[in-house]
Amino acid sequence: MGWQQLVVEGGCGNAKSLVERLASWPEEDISEFEEAARDIEARRAGIYQPTQDEPHVLDTAERSGTATDEEVEAALKTFRGG
Repeated sequence: MGWQQLVVEGGCGNAKSLVERLASWPEEDISEFEEAARDIEARRAGIYQPTQDEPHVLDTAERSGTATDEEVEAALKTFRGG
């Protein structure tokens, strides 16, 4: 459901207020908001798409010892959806 549809359908509580304020935002901010909403929906559905930087950051953390093998494997498992 797009934010415009939320406005039409009335939304609820704080979400309705947020949606009303979106109408005054610049298009690039609305696009960013929509992307964040898609990310939240994907997370709630159990689907996770890592950002372009995350695999690189994991590799660096593993090589430097900042993250344990178990922590890196847990993150990779999340990327694979399991």
